[in-house]
Formats: sequence, structure tokens, C-alpha cells
Amino acid sequence: MPFREINSKMVEATVVPGQKMFSQRGAMLAYRGDVSFTPNIQGGQGGLMSMIGRRVANEATPLMTVEGNGTVMFGHGGHHIQVIQLTGDTLYVEADRLLAFDGTLQQGTMFMGSQGGVMGMVRGQVTGQGLFTTTLKGHGAVAVMAHGGVIELPIMPGRDIHVDPQAYVAHHGDVRNKLSTALGWRDMVGRGSGEAFQLELSGSGAVFVQASEEKL
Repeated sequence: MPFREINSKMVEATVVPGQKMFSQRGAMLAYRGDVSFTPNIQGGQGGLMSMIGRRVANEATPLMTVEGNGTVMFGHGGHHIQVIQLTGDTLYVEADRLLAFDGTLQQGTMFMGSQGGVMGMVRGQVTGQGLFTTTLKGHGAVAVMAHGGVIELPIMPGRDIHVDPQAYVAHHGDVRNKLSTALGWRDMVGRGSGEAFQLELSGSGAVFVQASEEKL
């Protein structure tokens, strides 16, 4: 279900009979046609066990099921919106950054420690993003929210990327992440003091970075 970008902070989705989509509650701005919005108890495509896993992980952002025949405009909090197209791969994204996504996508939860070992767990503690992250897998579109706009940076073998953990939005592909420290890094660029942390991503895929260190 494609999204049409109206501007940097609003998207429009076409809803057709027989297909669902999910959105964050309160994200609907306006709609045309015969469209219904109902609370989604299971929190998306993935079944009861996926829902339980997300609730245990504190990754269960309240969602609405959107069905019918028409168009819906989405936006939330004046945040910038980035539309990501998935072609069978998996997107790793914090649940509170999800604005809306295709109902065909399989939603789950991943323990970040499984990607970054102990450092993955440290990342969750340091960034406040938690030890778990939401996954969306399959073919479809996802609209995510960020502060100040988003840039997509490709990740290629032998060309690792270091990202400020607070600026991290999401990533996809065969990517591993780990947290590294850089003493005085913030001091050198005039943005703080003490120890600094960098999220190091390697492999093959892409990472989405926002133009801000502010959390949603």
C-alpha cells in the first residue's frame, strides 16, 4: 500500500477493500471515503505471541487497524516523516517511531543483545531505546517519524558507519551493530562532555539517521 508524501510532515495512503494497514493511534489527520479505524489488540500482523513479546519488551505502541475504501492522511506531533519501501527484507525500528505501515508486513520484536552482544544491551541502556526493537518484514511500505528530517546512508562490507545513537532512527539489511566509546568525542564537536558513544553498523544494508539528537 503506497504512501504519497504530501509534505515533509504528512503522508497520504490509499486504502482498498480487502487490505489492512496499521497506524499509530492519533496519527489520522483526515480521510476521504468509507474508511474505518479500530483499536488493534494484537498490535499488528504477527499473532498473539508476537503481541505478548512486544508487551514484555515494552515495544507495544498502541495501533489502529485501518480498513475500507478511500484515502487517509497521516501525521503526528509535527514530526518529519520518512517512507521506507521493503522488498522482502527486515526493518529494525523503535515502536514509537512507527507512523503507519502495510498490513502485509510481519511484525515482531528482537532483543538487541542478539545483534550486539553485551554492547547491544549497553546501547539500550545508554540511548534509552530499550533492549528490544520492533521488526517489520516482507514487501510493503513503512512510514517512520523523526526530528529534523532523515537521510539514508548505505552500509557496505568494509565501509562501516558510525552513528550517534540518539540520531539513529532505523536500519535494514544484513547489518550488525555494536556500541563503541570515544572519549571526548562530544567535547571535540562542542556538543557535551564526558564519555561519548557511537553506534557502529557493519555489513550490507542501510541506516536511517535523523538531523537531531532529540527523542520522540
